[in-house]
Parts: sequence; C-alpha cells; structure tokens
Amino acid sequence: MLNLHNTDQIKSKLNTTTHPCYSSKAQHKYARIHLPVAPACNISCNYCRRDYDCVNESRPGVTSKVLDPEAALERFQIVRKKLNNLSVVGIAGPGDALANWEKTKRTLELILQDEHENNDDCHSEINFCLSTNGLLLPELAEQIVALNVRHVTVTVNSIDPKIGAQIYNSVNYHGITYTGTEGAELLIRNQLEGIKKLVDLKVLVKVNIVMIDGTNDSHIPEIVKKLKELGVFTTNIMGFIPVKGSVFENRKPTDPKNIMKMRLICGKHLQQMSHCKHCRADAVGMLGKDCSGEIFEIRKKCKNHVEAG
Repeated sequence: MLNLHNTDQIKSKLNTTTHPCYSSKAQHKYARIHLPVAPACNISCNYCRRDYDCVNESRPGVTSKVLDPEAALERFQIVRKKLNNLSVVGIAGPGDALANWEKTKRTLELILQDEHENNDDCHSEINFCLSTNGLLLPELAEQIVALNVRHVTVTVNSIDPKIGAQIYNSVNYHGITYTGTEGAELLIRNQLEGIKKLVDLKVLVKVNIVMIDGTNDSHIPEIVKKLKELGVFTTNIMGFIPVKGSVFENRKPTDPKNIMKMRLICGKHLQQMSHCKHCRADAVGMLGKDCSGEIFEIRKKCKNHVEAG
C-alpha cells in the first residue's frame, strides 16, 4: 500500500512541460481537470461572487455542482479513461482549497492511491495542483507537499494593506473576522510567508494578480518585484471581470491593452503567463476547449444562482 506520508514513494519531479498553466506550449497538447470539492472561502473579495449551476459563465468561482471527495475520484477516473492527454488534477474552488482542507486533502489522497494502484504507462504522468488565496499557507505548506502537490497558484492582489483594504471586504482567520487594513495586513503577511515556504519546499508557485483599474493597477510592478524576491516561478496578471452581485459589479472591466502593457512592464522582472482562460472550478479538457459537456450531462440553462459557501 502507498504510504501517503512517505515522500520517497511519491514522485517529486517539477514538471512544467506538461502543465498547461505553467507552459504556453503545453496548453496545446495537455488537458487538465478541476475538481470542485472546496465550496467555502475564508476571505471576501469585492470583485468576487461564487455561483453554482451556471454553465454559460467561464470564470473562477463558478461550478455546476460541488462534489464530495468520493464523487471527485469517480469524476477523475472517468476523465482519466476518456483523455489520454490528461496531465493535471487541480482543486481551484469554487471557494478556497485550503479553507476546505479536509475535503481537499481527502480528494488528493484518494487520487494518489488510485494512481498508485492503477499505474498505466499509456497515460501521462499526473501533476497535482492547488489554487488558494494563501491565508492558511504557512500552516499547511508541509502537508501540501506531502500530498505530492508540486504546483500551487496563489492570488495576491496587493502587498500594501491600504490597497488591500479596498479589495478585501473581510478576512476570516480561524473563526475571527478581520476587516480593513487589519484584515488585509494579516492576509498579505500569510501569503508572503506561505509562498516563501512553498518555494523552499521546491514547489513551483504561480501567482495570480487581478488588475483592478484605479485600485491596484499602478501597484502591480511592486507586487511582482516582491514575488521575484521570494522565488515565484511566474505571475499571471488577470483582467478584472465585473460580476453581478459583487461589490465591484458596476466597475468597468480591465482593458486588455492595459493588461498587455502591464505584462510587458512586469516581464522585465519575472516571467509572465499570457494564456490564461479564466477557468471554471469544474473545468475539464484543454485550456479554452472545455469538454465536460461531451463527457458529462450538462444542463443547458442556468437556474437561479446559489452562492457557494
């Protein structure tokens, strides 16, 4: 039996060539599956609203349904048989992977065990990936690595608490809610500490930055410089998308031209991702070519949104 806590039994190769988010070339060849097992979130962002049951939206935080770990394993097994180019299993919400740690952990344990028991040379090696806001990273970094996760994406929108206070409505840390600069400062401190821990543990860290005009846009180069100091692999500067029902619903979306300009500026300091597709929490297939509708029965119309959490 595989000992999930014995890292000698777990492959630790850092693979970017088969991870479509970490390699622009890989996006044209390899597929990924996102398993929506993490509904709750421990921070409240002014640009975010997490909805279920909306197949017509393609953005983070959206899924048709939330799965328990056992159902997630079954979904993985089905996709594994259908897609020989599947190379990544990711947990990207619809909330925060670490805020739902027991569910996230159980899901990864089940898939690791399944992969160990059904090793098939016909399939590509699977990379395990998590997305998080980073609030709980300092205390969970070692456990993440013990589960063979070698790729982690952290969303960092500010390293200045005053700017962060304009983006984050609240931060819930171990049952205590913090707001304003106090909440932003706590989140930023944990994000930076957690990222450094992951890098020291040989994890490839990608950082997403949501570019919000008039809020953090001029601050982004400073963020990127700090992330370079920490050893981050790449940053993904994403455009802000107005979401109905969010605090920022009436703001204008980020101009793609401004995003490209910012990537050029920040590319002088750190490698930039430029092929992000704003994937859903239940995405299946290659980037920009979701095939979940071909594999699973997907509803054609959205019902009333139900906020996750």
